[in-house]
Amino acid sequence: MKKLPSTLPNMLCVLTLISVIAAGALAYVNQLTAGPIEQNKARTLAEGINRVLGANDAAVQETSTVQDANDNDVVIYMTNKGVAVQAIDPNGFGGTLKVLVGFDDKGTIKGYTVLEHAETPGLGAKADQWFQQGEKGDIIGKNPGQKELTVSKDGGDVDAITASTITSRAFLRAVNVAFHAYAGASATDGQTGATPHQPQN
Repeated sequence: MKKLPSTLPNMLCVLTLISVIAAGALAYVNQLTAGPIEQNKARTLAEGINRVLGANDAAVQETSTVQDANDNDVVIYMTNKGVAVQAIDPNGFGGTLKVLVGFDDKGTIKGYTVLEHAETPGLGAKADQWFQQGEKGDIIGKNPGQKELTVSKDGGDVDAITASTITSRAFLRAVNVAFHAYAGASATDGQTGATPHQPQN
């Protein structure tokens, strides 16, 4: 096969051909993986909802999205076992903290899981366990509608993660935002007597 001369038009033609082939290959791989990625996200969400509601078969009956006071999306999952709410706080020590919190029909916290964080391993990353039932910062069974959840250093009654007060504040703010969204949605649906609160900064 005759070698193409090394001219600018020939090099541009070869580069264009390589780019088209690479783009096609990437699009094909993306098409192959998009379905499994979405299925994995859906499975992870379903497992998280079951975990925070203490259930094995929670079925999402309705999903809605509202904005918190800082224009962040808060997603509310109404299920046959309670309400799960996904909320974020962008001001963790390492960045955004995303939580999923489960509430019963009185607004009491049934459970939570940390979906995303960028906190320091061994310190802020402990939020996933620190506030669970029986742990030092236990929030399970508390109702943020009766008293806003804050760390003891700020006059509240929740023990902050050791050496991670910033993360603890961000986590509790996210939980409080989740409650406010829950209370607003529940009051709209007439499912609870909880009083809606406006998210506080």
